[in-house]
Amino acid sequence: MNRRDWIKRLGLGATAGALGVLSRPNAFAAETKIRSTGSLPRLKITRVRAIKTAPQRTRLVVVKVETSEPGLHGLGCATFNQRPLAVVTAVEEYLDPFARGRDVDAIEDLWQNAYTSSYWRNGPVLNNALSGLDMALWDIKGKRANMPVHQLIGGKCRFAVDCYAHSSGRDHQELEDSVRKNIEQGFRHVRIQLGGYGSPQLSRNADFKDADFGLPKDTLMDAQPYLKATPKMFEHIRNTCGDDVELLHDVHERVEPRDAIRLLKELERYRPFFIEDPLSPEANDYFRQMRAATIVPIAMGELFNSPHEWVPLIKDSLIDFIRVHLSQTGGFTVARKIAALAEWFNVRSAWHGPTDLSPVGHAANIHLDLAIHNFGIQESLQFNEASQEVFPGCPTIRNGYFYVNETPGWGVDINEEAAKKYPYPENPGYWEPVRRRDGTAVRP
Repeated sequence: MNRRDWIKRLGLGATAGALGVLSRPNAFAAETKIRSTGSLPRLKITRVRAIKTAPQRTRLVVVKVETSEPGLHGLGCATFNQRPLAVVTAVEEYLDPFARGRDVDAIEDLWQNAYTSSYWRNGPVLNNALSGLDMALWDIKGKRANMPVHQLIGGKCRFAVDCYAHSSGRDHQELEDSVRKNIEQGFRHVRIQLGGYGSPQLSRNADFKDADFGLPKDTLMDAQPYLKATPKMFEHIRNTCGDDVELLHDVHERVEPRDAIRLLKELERYRPFFIEDPLSPEANDYFRQMRAATIVPIAMGELFNSPHEWVPLIKDSLIDFIRVHLSQTGGFTVARKIAALAEWFNVRSAWHGPTDLSPVGHAANIHLDLAIHNFGIQESLQFNEASQEVFPGCPTIRNGYFYVNETPGWGVDINEEAAKKYPYPENPGYWEPVRRRDGTAVRP
């Protein structure tokens, strides 16, 4: 076998013309290394940096890992929309010097040591920074092997990824129109919301504003109007849009545990596909009571950062769908382990997929969805033209299914010059306060 065949066989030809990039002496050295060790030549991390951009007005953080092979780099998602600059600092001031000179192929070893390098761990800032490094290494691994990432972890279990659309409206008619539009576009699963989370437009008496408590712009959301309106919302959509469409709903942790349990019991008759985040992470112990009280499928985990949050709910079969945000957990390496654990307890995946996840992060979701047996459903996002300009190779949606392209790695790249055209909004991005009538804070 000649030198070119050796290099092509082991994936070096997948990296942006690597055969042309490698000089003859370097190629000969690579061949010698392969013949003597039977493995790819060892490459080193030369730089880890964060790229800031907001093509859909959400503050994205994408990590780029550069290597000792010219032109070979990987991308990972480290987006934390509410604290993006803290993540950028963690990446560039801490992970970059930590990772430089280390072996790009040693993903597990790098993850374990980067995870403990801060001593304290499982926080959203450090987990997102670590996720950026981790996902970028998987991207590089796929490029080195000349395979999309889903092939590296076992290959496809399905031809594409079924996903759900979002429908909302301030009243039943607006919502019905939105649901019908999504059905016409081929979606079989639709999340329904009557206005914003908790239907704040239904609340009327903001007594805290009369008392000059908080700021005038703070939002009022009383629980009872929302709790009364939600079953009526499901009834209307079932009566007008039929039984074939699967309906989902996000409580977004905005009511007390007892109220959430009662709400899920009331919704049983409408056969929801799942109810999302009915409790806040601080109330995880109530899932045992919720599970005993109702058969409504439960999806949970959007706010989780730690295995101490998701492991008990999975192993005790207290939820039906695990819904973590991949970058919040620490990356693709962690998500694979969560999926494997969940499979043995009949818990399916429903990874978080909002606008505050970059196209790189969405691609990571989909590659994992394609390769795991216990896939459930995937939250969808239609990427606008600006996102497609910044991120060539964005995942696409056709007839209610998410697709990734089959190029090596994640299949998504970044145009850094285009990224500069879409700076962060001036608002720093924190969640604005939502309050009860007396001013008590409502947790998202």
